[in-house]
Amino acid sequence: MGLSAVTVLGVDRPGVIAAVTGSLADCGANIQDSTMTLLGGYVAMMLLVSGDLEPDELTKRLCAPELVVSASAIEARRHFCDGGGDGGGLGYVLTVHGPDRPGIISAVSAVLAADGGNITGMSTRLTGRLYVLIADVELPEDVDVAALMRRLAAVGAGLDSEITFRPVEPDLL
Repeated sequence: MGLSAVTVLGVDRPGVIAAVTGSLADCGANIQDSTMTLLGGYVAMMLLVSGDLEPDELTKRLCAPELVVSASAIEARRHFCDGGGDGGGLGYVLTVHGPDRPGIISAVSAVLAADGGNITGMSTRLTGRLYVLIADVELPEDVDVAALMRRLAAVGAGLDSEITFRPVEPDLL
């Protein structure tokens, strides 16, 4: 069984997700991981799909006039950090609130990357002139978090934005 990365972009309307996931199920493909969101009136999906179909066949099966679809074969990998598979790092949530301007994500992500930080999920929204970024971040255990927070605050000041950085609350199941 192969693994494929599938991306889908289309005008948002009721039933788009049902149509795409139904087509995948009809051809025996299993969705292992996915993320789906709305971006400016478009539904955007990224899916990791396992099954017997090659990526070009998946693209044909999902193709529709209102959708932009791509699929590529990839290797299975459960986690980025140190190849260990369990994460092992420290989880944080970063938020940015401020005026919209080019370079916000670049500036913030560069500070995190300099300390080995990995953004594992991120969403942004522009509401009027207010730009909001929320990111899940994983840090190596040996990072000086206080020093990182000072660098993030300096970047925030330069962007006329407020940046918060706090530990993730553990989920209780």
